[in-house]
Amino acid sequence: MTPGTLVLLHAPSSSAAAWGDLPEMLRSYGMDVVTPDVTESGTRYVARASLIIAATAPTSPLVLIAYGAAGPLLPAVALAQRAAHRKVGGYVFIDAELPRPQREHDHEDPPAPVPADWPDAPCGYLRTNGAEPDEHRQAMREATLRGWPVVEHRPPAAVAQALSELIATL
Repeated sequence: MTPGTLVLLHAPSSSAAAWGDLPEMLRSYGMDVVTPDVTESGTRYVARASLIIAATAPTSPLVLIAYGAAGPLLPAVALAQRAAHRKVGGYVFIDAELPRPQREHDHEDPPAPVPADWPDAPCGYLRTNGAEPDEHRQAMREATLRGWPVVEHRPPAAVAQALSELIATL
């Protein structure tokens, strides 16, 4: 696929600085990149990220890219984009947790809602060499079972290169 804008969503316990030089590397590949810096968590994270995305006037289709604990928030961010009439063309999870439906025991900190029709666009998973080998094995296995492309980044290739190649397969 050819993305309009890549939206890089950092883990809620982090900041946009966690992406390091990845946004600039992606821009050097000619991609439009938005990196919302959000300090809230849960549904407040979704609302704040959505406001920041809207303020940038992104080009559709968006590719929502999540790192770590931002993964479960992608369906809710996508729902907000669809409500604003912005097309989401794909989802990429980088060393990330995957969305899951709410369970009965999720009373204290329920996950962001997962719409019944999610995913509504192609998904992919990228494991970088910075992740612990077993840390995201379950998420990678689940992504594979869902039929999503799963890529393991191998140096010396740049993460930006691995990511752009994965996006091209969506």
